[in-house]
Amino acid sequence: MVAMRDESCVFCKIAAKEKPASFVYEDEKVIAFLDSRPITDGHTLVIPKKHYATIYDTPDDEVAYLFTIVKRVALAVKKAVGAEGISIIQRNEPAAGQIIFHMHVHVIPMYTGQKLHRFEESREASTEKLNAVAERIRKHIE
Repeated sequence: MVAMRDESCVFCKIAAKEKPASFVYEDEKVIAFLDSRPITDGHTLVIPKKHYATIYDTPDDEVAYLFTIVKRVALAVKKAVGAEGISIIQRNEPAAGQIIFHMHVHVIPMYTGQKLHRFEESREASTEKLNAVAERIRKHIE
């Protein structure tokens, strides 16, 4: 049986609105918010509200639903920031670079000639900037 929530998980706290984030989408199963250390403006994380550590732990129907929302968010992000493409990244376990053990998908706006740098190289963005970008994205969610 999977836990609905892990009390030590930062993403569980964000999903429960106990920790602030710049939200772009929410429904009964999924929440999407901007990464506080974005690779590019609009870098969004899409997570299930229930706690699953990796994709392996996540039931198939929830993975399918999550990726339906990832697609919607990706289209909204692309329009909102004028990206030329979107990278979708989902990592599992430390060997793959997972550092927060709550299933999540990165939606990263990309531009011609841009190289995807390491996540650790990203810098913290201001709350004001994140909130402004989130507002632009919310206007494009369909």
